[in-house]
Amino acid sequence: MIKIHSKSTASKNIDSKNTASKIRASKNTKRTFIQMFTAIYAALILSSCVSWITPSVNSELIELQAGEYQLDSQHAALIFKIQHLGLSTYVGRFNQFDAQLNFDPKNMANASLNAVVDITSVDINNAELAETLQNDTWFDSERFPQASFTSHTVTVISDTTFNFTGDLTFRGVTKPATFKAMFHGGADNWMTGKYTIGFSAVGQIKRSDFGMDSYIPIVGDEIDLEVYAEFLDASK
Repeated sequence: MIKIHSKSTASKNIDSKNTASKIRASKNTKRTFIQMFTAIYAALILSSCVSWITPSVNSELIELQAGEYQLDSQHAALIFKIQHLGLSTYVGRFNQFDAQLNFDPKNMANASLNAVVDITSVDINNAELAETLQNDTWFDSERFPQASFTSHTVTVISDTTFNFTGDLTFRGVTKPATFKAMFHGGADNWMTGKYTIGFSAVGQIKRSDFGMDSYIPIVGDEIDLEVYAEFLDASK
């Protein structure tokens, strides 16, 4: 008589576990593939969107749109730098300022710029010192809460670089000042629906010229100013 031996219960359990493991592995492989495909697809879509929303910037000044422009305060920075103890450069900024620019790129000599700065908006990442700077030894902002600049002449340096010379009023004193400006181009801004131009400028003043002469030379006399800004077409 031939005896047929069936698999033991333990063997059946092992086979069942192996089968379950293979099924899980197959599902994990499919899930990984789907996740990879989804990630690649999302990256392609995002890349396409970025390409679509990135404006075509025209860097040729002569091709920029003439007219009146208003500062886009959300995309602007006014930075100042001053020497401290002859060891380092102390950096701060003003968070609130406004400006209007009027120009014809084909006749930059007739361009004009007007800017106003809220002195109380100084930001140096030190609240106690920022409050000290408002007193009459420094900004004297209670009497003179604003500084302003009004250009009078524009001198062409290159195709995209110009000197804006005018009057700077600070702490109640008005002195001539020059800012070297560079235009970076213009483009239609789909987010605002307005034509936008970008520009930066640098200048230097002596604080002693405006009656702020305390602690020189421990704190430097020369103040370097830097402006980075976008302007929106004000006619729209």
